[in-house]
Amino acid sequence: MTNRSAGAGAPALDLSEQTETIVQESTAWLTGHSLDIAIAGAAGLGVALVLFGIRTLGCRLIAGGSAELKWRIVFARVLARTRPYFIAATSAALVAEIAETPPTILRLIQILFVVASAFQAAIWGRELILGYVEHKVGAEPDQSNLGSAVGIIRLLVTVALFAIAVIVILDNLGINVTGLVAGLGIGGIAIGLAAQGIFSDLFAALSIIFDRPFRRGDSITFGTTTGTVEQIGLKTTRVRSLTGEEVVISNAKLLDQQLQNWTLLQRRRVVMHFGVVYQVTPDMLAQIPEELKAIVERQPLASFDRAHAFQFGDSSIDFELVFHVETPDYTEFMTVRQGIMLDMMRRFAELGVDFAYPTQTTFTAAPDGKLVMPYPHVRMLAEADGEEGSSEPR
Repeated sequence: MTNRSAGAGAPALDLSEQTETIVQESTAWLTGHSLDIAIAGAAGLGVALVLFGIRTLGCRLIAGGSAELKWRIVFARVLARTRPYFIAATSAALVAEIAETPPTILRLIQILFVVASAFQAAIWGRELILGYVEHKVGAEPDQSNLGSAVGIIRLLVTVALFAIAVIVILDNLGINVTGLVAGLGIGGIAIGLAAQGIFSDLFAALSIIFDRPFRRGDSITFGTTTGTVEQIGLKTTRVRSLTGEEVVISNAKLLDQQLQNWTLLQRRRVVMHFGVVYQVTPDMLAQIPEELKAIVERQPLASFDRAHAFQFGDSSIDFELVFHVETPDYTEFMTVRQGIMLDMMRRFAELGVDFAYPTQTTFTAAPDGKLVMPYPHVRMLAEADGEEGSSEPR
């Protein structure tokens, strides 16, 4: 029984002996190296003041910054996240290196410095990455319209960086982390393969965040669907089509096809084709482009580009008119286009220019090959009407 009690109390005894040894070494070090400790303490205090000054500068830059997130504010936020325990651990490590610190105390200070540095690096990295994300999508969640996706990014970045910090700390403490890293890698691969579809849509959502092909409220066209973006989620995007129904499409499929964003449209280009009859004289054909230019320029929102006769059609001489409407609004665009068409009809009527439409004329050939009137009695009636008209008294 006595031996068991002594054996049970051995760890406690060893711990008390180690503590007593550390106290004795510390006392001897403090009394024997007071000058070196004072010099190292002054240097450590200077380093601490510099780090606190940098931290204060970052806080002031954040307080005096604008609402818009800029790179200056991002770096200021990184500096402001400098933790006091990191500053204290850095100063202590500097003092321990300069002064002749006992090995036991030096090792303890080094361990504390490694732990503080690893967590501080994780905090700085997290702030820098999240600052970059917010710089790309906007600082406010309402501006990014992808608050849930940004939340997922925050979680993933935090977990990844602090996991790396823990692994670095364990490795510096002499613990073999090879098996842990291998296990995490295999587990990550397994999760990635199992949730491949989910991750593809998630990365597509991240592409929307960084590339910003559209935002909520934009009018877009993909495939045969045109509508307004109502919601951008982690997996799907919801679009309210022109016909009223809600169209739900996965982010990956949406980005895999050609996408037109009408909200970014600044002006609309119009290419208008029309034809005039072959009876129009060459001089009048040459005058038509100038007339079209004048018609377009009379519209306040229209700007003329070009107008040319470009081909001989089956029943018309075809023209191509190109102009721009300087507004993205579709209703105003159609109003300007209609006004130009009506002015063309009025002006062409004044000039005696007829618009062409598909027509065919049939001729009859005589035995000798000459073209003759296909209906002789019509010609006789026309001649008779002409004679009666000429015999009327004047």
